[in-house]
Order: sequence, then C-alpha cells, then structure tokens
Amino acid sequence: MKEIIYQSLIELTNGKYSSLLLKKFVTSPVSKKLIGQYSKVYEIDTTEVSSDLDSFTCLQEFFTRQLKKEARPVNQADNMFVSPVDAKVESFGRIDEHAIFSVKGKPYTLMDLLGNEHVIEKYKNGKYIVFYLSPANYHRIHSPVDGTVVRQYFLGNKSYPVNQLGLTYGKEPISKNYRMVSEVTFQDSKHVTLVKVGAMFVNSITLTNRSTTWKKGEEIGFFGFGSTVVMLFEEDVITFTENIKKGHNVKMGEPIAIML
Repeated sequence: MKEIIYQSLIELTNGKYSSLLLKKFVTSPVSKKLIGQYSKVYEIDTTEVSSDLDSFTCLQEFFTRQLKKEARPVNQADNMFVSPVDAKVESFGRIDEHAIFSVKGKPYTLMDLLGNEHVIEKYKNGKYIVFYLSPANYHRIHSPVDGTVVRQYFLGNKSYPVNQLGLTYGKEPISKNYRMVSEVTFQDSKHVTLVKVGAMFVNSITLTNRSTTWKKGEEIGFFGFGSTVVMLFEEDVITFTENIKKGHNVKMGEPIAIML
C-alpha cells in the first residue's frame, strides 16, 4: 500500500509544469539568498569550493559548483578504478546470468537500463555498483579510469526521485528516468559502462567533455539536481576494494575496484 500511495503522489506532483517552476526558481537571482542556509542545512564544506559563495548568481550555480583541485586527490594506480562522484554506495554485487541485478530489493534488467541487447551481453555474470548523490554532494562527474568512449547515448523521459524513498517505492527509477549511457574500453579490450541517471524535477545531465579519450579523474559532466550513477563491469574484470560497503560514503578519486 505504501508503494501505491507513494507512486500516485509522485505521478501527481512530478510533472512538466512543476519541474519548470522549480527550475525557474533555482536559476533565479532570488535563490542566491538561500545559498548560505543551504550550505548549513546540508553541512557542506565550503572551504573546498573553488569560488567564493558571493560569486554564485543563483542556487543552481552553487549546486553544480566546482571544487579546488586539491580537494579531491585521484588515486593514479594503473590497476585501480576510482569513484566518478562523491556519493553513498547504495548497492553493489553481481549481475546474474539473466542480466538482472537488485537495488533496494527491486530487480532491474540490463535491457531496461541500457536499452541495447548487444551491450548487455558483455555484462552478464559481471559486477555492478550504484552510487546515490544527495543534495549535499558535489555533483560533478569524473572519469573513473583511463579509457576510450566507444558508445554514448540518452534514454528515458521520467524524473522519479532516486533517494531512499524513490528507490524503495518508486517505479524502477534507475531504468525509467532520463539517463545517459557511456560505454568505455580500457586496457585495450575490456569494457565498463557508466549510466548517469537524472532525478526528480530538474532532469539535467550536462556534458563538459565531448572527447572520446577519458583520463582518470578528469571532469566529464555534471548533474543539475540529485542523481544516481550506475557502473557495470564485465565478468572477471574487477574486484571491489575493501572500502566498498553498502551505505558507505565515497569521494571522487577514491579507489572503488581493482582490475584483475
């Protein structure tokens, strides 16, 4: 019953016009006045921010803030994947032989997530990890590895919440929301796919790097609001590092997986 009520309320409030109103507000000069309070409520370390708070013209600019380079050191070990974002580890584990994985007890299929039957074959029996970015997090996305982009495309048109309630009671937000899929090769022939999932109301994923060559730690884009990143690995390609635990917070540049 909770799931039905939640989904009904979201369908009623998460529409085109409510999204436009929120976007209009957070990009308006009026919203600038909320930056200080927003930082305090979400306990954001403003000493890491690359610009003075007064330089931001609206709340949206602060939300997509850049950090000082030294604030996020990147592990440069050749055999290491690093986190592409600041986030909480929501879920991780094995993708089964039917290309299904689970988040908050909900099954997701790779076909629903990726929309490409040729791509999903690579990841059967592989590994996955889901990162959740809260409103407090730094929302820039960085490359987790040195690699080459071989495929990049957008899917979905929903914007369901991807927070705790959304993942628990929502209509499979990870595979229904607006999302950007990036497939990358590394070590010549191995594959990893990043799925950047938009969130409620402001369904925005902006690319800042359109090169097909990614360097570990370099910025590739940013989210316009709360969001989720899913990483998919082929079978027998990685093992997760010891710091990867459900509910654990990671920062961009920290190790998340070791190449086998």
